Amino acid sequence: MREHLLFMGKQAVRMVLLLACVSIAAFFLVSVSPVDPLQANVGQAALGSMSQEQIDKLNAYWGVGTPPAERFVSWAFDFFRGDMGISLLYRQEVSKVIGAKLSNSLWMLALAWLISGTAGFFLGVLSGMKRGSALDKAVKGYSLLIASTPAFWLALVLLMVFAVWLKVLPIGLSVPIGVEAKSVGLLDRVRHAVLPALTLSITGISNITLHTREKMIDIMESDYVQFARARGESSWSIFKNHGFRNVILPAVTLQFGSISEIFGGSVLVEQIFSYPGLGQAAVTAGIGSDVPLLLGITVISAAIVFGGNLTANLLYGMIDPRIRRGGRI
Repeated sequence: MREHLLFMGKQAVRMVLLLACVSIAAFFLVSVSPVDPLQANVGQAALGSMSQEQIDKLNAYWGVGTPPAERFVSWAFDFFRGDMGISLLYRQEVSKVIGAKLSNSLWMLALAWLISGTAGFFLGVLSGMKRGSALDKAVKGYSLLIASTPAFWLALVLLMVFAVWLKVLPIGLSVPIGVEAKSVGLLDRVRHAVLPALTLSITGISNITLHTREKMIDIMESDYVQFARARGESSWSIFKNHGFRNVILPAVTLQFGSISEIFGGSVLVEQIFSYPGLGQAAVTAGIGSDVPLLLGITVISAAIVFGGNLTANLLYGMIDPRIRRGGRI
């Protein structure tokens, strides 16, 4: 029990340190940006008509002239208390904006994560067990082709086929047009998330498939599998008794590690499908110089990605006690 707690504590401390580094880097990059917050949010015409007293108040509000270290400490202290600031574009608390956008993105990201992980694992296992067969060549060819296909191009193709030509799925947005959010049912949300999730899952399958295939090939060429074949065990028996437990460990890492890829791809995909999620909000905040919202999205996104990696590390320790005893991943 003590060993488990010590291992979990080390991983949690590592995650906190990584989040602190991300926060410092993001705040530093925003601080050295050449964008003038007054001109970006107030406008050159309105700024020219203001008195010096009004300009000084706005400078104090945005921290213009304050040392970056002092501004970072103040922002980090407020963020730790749960106060992420006020979004300059949405005129709402950053936490509320992120909560609304993240709730939309979670439907899409969860679907893409489950589809890519499940399909990639089974395709990789089948391809590795049938190495050199027509199935293996087809799976490997598909994976290599999709790995080199831009996500935005694939999104445009799916949009044109399923939304424009076949008209079986909505073109974009997260809910039907003209319907209040509280009146939207689960089926409507899923239908609007299908195309974005399908785009992300198709591009995410290739990486998991190829890595699982290579690991499965190593397992099938091992001495204990060769001995099992000599005893007359079937392919299913070999996979169930010898292959699954050995291939599931790297599959867990790939599955939770793919969260970062899905998050990165969702930015472009949400733009194409006009999906009002966290990725689109990040682009809007960057273009509109909404520093509080941009920093909030950066830290929350990093926390979700690091949380996925932390979960993978903890599962590693549960599956393989040698890793937990060593304290290293």
